[in-house]
Amino acid sequence: MNQLQPVPGKYAWTVKVGEKGQFVIPKEARDVFDIHPGDTLIVLGDVERGIAIPPKGALDEIHRRIYEAESEAGHERHSD
Repeated sequence: MNQLQPVPGKYAWTVKVGEKGQFVIPKEARDVFDIHPGDTLIVLGDVERGIAIPPKGALDEIHRRIYEAESEAGHERHSD
C-alpha cells in the first residue's frame, strides 16, 4: 500500500468540536501560523467548500480590498 508523502507547506489536523461549538487549534498549527491567545481570526464558510481560517493578515487584506472597492465605486459615481 502506498503512503502519501507530505507536501511541504501543507498541513492537516483533526479537532473535536465541543458542546458549545468550540474547538482547540492544535499547538503545531498555532506555532506554524503564529497564532497567539487574544489574536483575532476570520472564519470563512462556503456551503460547497467548507470552513477555512485564512492567515491572520488576511483580515487586513479583506478590509483594504473593501475600502478600495468602495473608493473606486465612489469615484465612478462622481465622474458621471
